[in-house]
Amino acid sequence: MEGSPQSHFGRPAEYTGHRFSGSAKEYFGIWIVNVLLTIVTLGIYSAWAKVRRNRYFYGNTKLADSWFDYHARPTQILLGRIIVIGYLIIYNLLLHFLPIAGFILALVFLIAIPWLILRGLRFTARVTSYRNVRFDFVGGYWGAVRAFFLSSLVAVVTFGILAPIASRWTLRYTLGNLRYGGKAFSPEPTLGSLYSVWILPAILTVCGAFLLFVAATISSGLMAGLNPEHLANGTPPDISTILLVYLVLLPVGLIYSAIGLLYTAGVRNVGFSATTFDSRHYLYSDMPRWRYAWVVISNLLVTLLTLGLMRPWAAVRLARFHADYTAIVFDGDVGEIFSDIKDTGSAVGSEFMDIEGIDFGF
Repeated sequence: MEGSPQSHFGRPAEYTGHRFSGSAKEYFGIWIVNVLLTIVTLGIYSAWAKVRRNRYFYGNTKLADSWFDYHARPTQILLGRIIVIGYLIIYNLLLHFLPIAGFILALVFLIAIPWLILRGLRFTARVTSYRNVRFDFVGGYWGAVRAFFLSSLVAVVTFGILAPIASRWTLRYTLGNLRYGGKAFSPEPTLGSLYSVWILPAILTVCGAFLLFVAATISSGLMAGLNPEHLANGTPPDISTILLVYLVLLPVGLIYSAIGLLYTAGVRNVGFSATTFDSRHYLYSDMPRWRYAWVVISNLLVTLLTLGLMRPWAAVRLARFHADYTAIVFDGDVGEIFSDIKDTGSAVGSEFMDIEGIDFGF
């Protein structure tokens, strides 16, 4: 299949899409066993549960004629969690008995966060393979500082106005440092395209702020019926008033829930569709933003209303949604492309067969 830069600005006529073949019924069996064994073992089995879950989702995600695979060992994940829990225990003890030492330990952890993030990205990449060739992540510490700390600071200080710039830093770090068979991914999203998906969330943010002001004004009037003086006189709280307050605040909550999801989906579409692989092949994403927000929010509501029992259905639904709107446009014969990648990338993959590292689960 052939691709071109113009493919980024509309769904390509020919492309190779992802496909997720898992089912909620099938995954429920894995999920319920994971939950029960994790409870029985007081959380120890959670490492094995993560591996089983990821192997199921990776193994049911297909690109072209092959599936992805997940190679992490449960002991790597368990060791990482033991280290984190041990650190938290030591931190809380020092904070109680030696506050200064606790403060220093907290500062050390804050400085270590970018390192933990890049180690997590590297671990995830190195234990992931496609056609028996491993991925890799080569990002450094200061890149992580810029992509996650400085970008967040810039977005917050400018009240979100420079959020697209921050998003571009993050995309360039997370995607630009990804490797497959030694070949690089190159994301080059334009600020214009990022601001185009920022406009709607920005407008909704302003509308949400206005509605929040109106809701707060209305609620303060309604809550007057719950004045302590009334309670002292034996006047019971008006349940209808409390419910009305929640109903007033509900639209505001829904708007702010949707804002982040709309922006996330937009940035994903722009970032993926502006990324090339090996300077020849093009990633593609055309995820409908409102539908994505609906899927995530409805998944959460269904999971909560069923006390978690519909969690497998929600997870499979979201995985299938992501796969349906993700593709790659190949320049050349797919078989020859991956044959060449396998030959050049086999050494890269073998290096990490036994030294993937530790998953700190950060």
